[in-house]
Amino acid sequence: VQLQASGGGLVQSGGSLRLSCAASGRTFSNYAMGWFRQTPGKEREFVAAISWSGSVKRINYADTVKGRFTISRDDAKSTVYLQMNSLKPEDTAVYYCAAALLGGVPPIESAYQYWGQGTQVTVSS
Repeated sequence: VQLQASGGGLVQSGGSLRLSCAASGRTFSNYAMGWFRQTPGKEREFVAAISWSGSVKRINYADTVKGRFTISRDDAKSTVYLQMNSLKPEDTAVYYCAAALLGGVPPIESAYQYWGQGTQVTVSS
């Protein structure tokens, strides 16, 4: 699976951005898709994940983004999105999308086999 993230940029505090991650190479619907973020000197941090459990969509969010970020997926377009609202300076990071061929919505980096290249999000105060 190849992943291409896009949509990052510079936004003021309180603003919004939507990240996209386009996948290619495998059956997209079989994969749990996640977003992580990383700032210099820190470990990669879980943001959100989405997957199918049969016909039921499963979603998981980090507490730090719950209520502000929304993850979604369009399997017809093999794309996962992260809508980020009410952005704060502490959301500044490089955001990575990832894919995992397993069930559930794991919040741990090691569960994901494939990673995109990252897109920079900068929130100014």
